Amino acid sequence: MTAEIAAYWPQVLKMLTAAGGALLVFVGFWIAGGIARAVIARVAERDKARRDVLELLGNAARWGIVGFGAVTALGTLGADVTGLIAGLGLTGFALGFALKDIVSSLMAGLLILLNRPFVSGDRVIVTGIEGLVAKIDLRYTEVVSDDGKRHLIPNANVLGNVVTVLPAQTAA
Repeated sequence: MTAEIAAYWPQVLKMLTAAGGALLVFVGFWIAGGIARAVIARVAERDKARRDVLELLGNAARWGIVGFGAVTALGTLGADVTGLIAGLGLTGFALGFALKDIVSSLMAGLLILLNRPFVSGDRVIVTGIEGLVAKIDLRYTEVVSDDGKRHLIPNANVLGNVVTVLPAQTAA
């Protein structure tokens, strides 16, 4: 029995070394993701107008780096990750196609928040609706009309249509 264990010892040592290396790779990517998120959070503290977008970007960067680290760690262990990467690509394509309206509104919301063609409090006319911009988030722009109705306009519609920003009304 001892001779059998001794025969497998080089393989066990090789597996432990690979596992340790994979763990170090993953921890390194985990730390790098945290650093990226912290750097972007520090920038967000200085730019209060774009804080929401920068926090979203920081979280996306962190989890993207950690995901890349997980795949790299699996490759370090000796796993064939080509099938995993291909499967993730096909899954991303299928989800992107199935959720294209939501994704287009999210991307439009990101562009609106970054470019700031109008801000909360501006009076606008968009898709035939006139009112004050109450809130801009990643999916919708909320416009409150003069009769008090709240209109949630998908950002893809806002970005794809003419938006008229009216001058601020002064008290007479």
